[in-house]
Amino acid sequence: MDTTDEYRFQVNLSGMIQILSNHLYSSPKVFLRELMQNATDAITARAELEPGFASEVHVALTGTGEQLTMTVEDNGIGLTEAEIHEFLAMIGQSSKRGPQSLLEGESSFIGRFGIGLLSCFMVSDEIVMLTQSAKGGPSMEWRGKPDGTYTIRQLETKLASGTKVYLRCKPDAAIFFEAEYVKNALFYYGALLPYPVTLHTDGASSIVNDDSPAWLNDPEQANNRKSEALAFGERLLGEKFKDFITLRTASGRTAGIAYVLPHAVNLGVKRSHRVYLKRMLVSEKAGNILPEWAFFVKCLIWTDELQPTASREHFYENENLERVREELGNALRAGLSEMAERHPEQLQKLIRLHALSMKALAVEDQSFFQTIYRWLPFDSTQGQKELGELIHEQETIYYTASVDEYRQIQHVAAAQGLLVVNGGYIYDKELLAALPLIASNVLTERLQPDEVSMAFIDLTPDERNHYYDALRLADAALQRFRCRAEVKRFKPHELPVLYTLSPETSRLRALEKAGEESTALFSSVLGSLSEGYSSAAGYATLYFNANNPIIERVLTTPDRTMTPIAVEMLYVNALMMGHYTMNKQEREVLNQGIVRFIDWSLRTNHQDKGNAQ
Repeated sequence: MDTTDEYRFQVNLSGMIQILSNHLYSSPKVFLRELMQNATDAITARAELEPGFASEVHVALTGTGEQLTMTVEDNGIGLTEAEIHEFLAMIGQSSKRGPQSLLEGESSFIGRFGIGLLSCFMVSDEIVMLTQSAKGGPSMEWRGKPDGTYTIRQLETKLASGTKVYLRCKPDAAIFFEAEYVKNALFYYGALLPYPVTLHTDGASSIVNDDSPAWLNDPEQANNRKSEALAFGERLLGEKFKDFITLRTASGRTAGIAYVLPHAVNLGVKRSHRVYLKRMLVSEKAGNILPEWAFFVKCLIWTDELQPTASREHFYENENLERVREELGNALRAGLSEMAERHPEQLQKLIRLHALSMKALAVEDQSFFQTIYRWLPFDSTQGQKELGELIHEQETIYYTASVDEYRQIQHVAAAQGLLVVNGGYIYDKELLAALPLIASNVLTERLQPDEVSMAFIDLTPDERNHYYDALRLADAALQRFRCRAEVKRFKPHELPVLYTLSPETSRLRALEKAGEESTALFSSVLGSLSEGYSSAAGYATLYFNANNPIIERVLTTPDRTMTPIAVEMLYVNALMMGHYTMNKQEREVLNQGIVRFIDWSLRTNHQDKGNAQ
């Protein structure tokens, strides 16, 4: 008969500490955060048993050299002997589980007492804890060592309710015990704590969070104390802000201040907000607590409803976080809408600085787009202007779908007095297409590059006859490029030619270009796709400007051998002016044409000198 033996894992506590130091926690300094979190949990638990009691935490530095010691003391609920065995004998055991928890409700606590205390071994070879339970019983001493052994004994003297932890500094951890460092770290982690955190060192005492603002319980009050809120944000976030928007979820369990960044930020910049759980700092790089479009703000956020990860430096991505993120986003939207109503000039400045973020939000939220659309900036043939200015000037707004399309028609459209907006930048095309939905008196229409020719002036019958032979030669020269020639009059006069192509022609050029750069097999596949386009759809148009003197000379030159060469060079010049990518054949024409014109110019110059002699 088969038998199964049961064994227990052997845990190398020293190895666990190395894992904590190098992988779980970002730095050994988090030991102080863990102690503060434990103190916060203990104070929270006692507050439930004794509402209104005066909670406090004291941190003291004593001794020097090998005797340098830190003590962290709270007047929270403390531990009984049974709870010490339960929570400290098994590292990682939660002190907040099941009906026997110190305080009902998982969300009332930040972390796990055992694993948090374990982090102290990163800076000390021994942890000594004295504790007295507020529920009664004797005062207890617990001593733990990194080899996994610990001792427990009852104290003869009865202590006040709470817990006091002693850490003696390791030689290589002295920096974490320096008075100035500890003071800054205590403020860094506990600036929002609702009770005093006092540091005792060198015979002096100071409360490190004495300026914790009164409006934390109701962030909207910060609007009435703007200078104080801005100064507080500068101290914690390290930037000088000029404006902010208050945040709050429907339940009120998550709130904060969204400080508007005083400088423009790139779309790819990593978001970072400082988030406090139970008023204790959890993360200063929480990028997922606000929507993606909210990259124009840097936030202080405090919550008691999100679940921290094992390192307690981030939050789990779950339905709860998704709901909080959506509600904070709604609060930010509401703040911007209120700003539009009460302080429109203030919102205009914000939009000018953070236009990209505002456009990202407007794409998501049509009602917000309706609120701010007049102030959104766009590039156009009449310069960069706010949308409200462009609407005022013309009922129908034409726009391109890409930056390249805009560049191809920009100068011609401007010369014709045709308003065209560059819709090629991120979000712009979508916003322009949606504009008629939120502004009933406005029409928008996408403009293709070949549609600009609608504003060109046709030639007279006599002019067409005059250019007939030259136009036939131009058509023949352009045939191999799948392009036809037309002569029109258009502005600006300085522009000799304009190359335009339909969307079908554009796709065909893209397929041919990809085929040149692909393997033989893939190139043959692309070739098959190209054959699907009709010959008419595959032709572009090169417009010759009869108002331009160079075109006049090219189309009327008596030397008909020069006409095809000049037409080919004008063709590749139009491609470059329109920012089109040239294929191999077109690049060869450019190179050969330059050489041929240099040679022709030199020969003509030599002949002129010979005739002069």
